[in-house]
Amino acid sequence: MTTTKMNWRAIDADPRFQALHRKKSRFLWGLMIFSMVYYFLLPIGAAYFQDLFKIKVWGPVNIGLLFALSEFVVAWLIAFIYSRKANAEFDSMAQDIVNDAHNLGA
Repeated sequence: MTTTKMNWRAIDADPRFQALHRKKSRFLWGLMIFSMVYYFLLPIGAAYFQDLFKIKVWGPVNIGLLFALSEFVVAWLIAFIYSRKANAEFDSMAQDIVNDAHNLGA
C-alpha cells in the first residue's frame, strides 16, 4: 500500500475548495443561527411570556412543555437537513477535489 503525500497548500488554493468551504460555512452559519434563536426562545418565552407557556393543551401538558420537547425535534431536523445537504452536495464536491489531488499527485 502506497501513501501519496498531499500538497495541502495547493488544495487550499484550489478555487473549488474555497467555494466548497464558503458554501458549507454559509449553510452551517444559517443552521447555527436558526438553532440558537430557537433554543433561546425557550428561556425567553418562560421568562416573558409565562401566560402563553402556561396554556394547558391536554391534562398537565402545556405549551411550554411542548415547546421544550420540540427542541429535540428541531435538533434532529437540523441534523437531518445537514446530512441531506452534505451527502447530496458537499461530499461530492470534496470527493472531486480529493480525486483530482490524487490524480495530479498533489
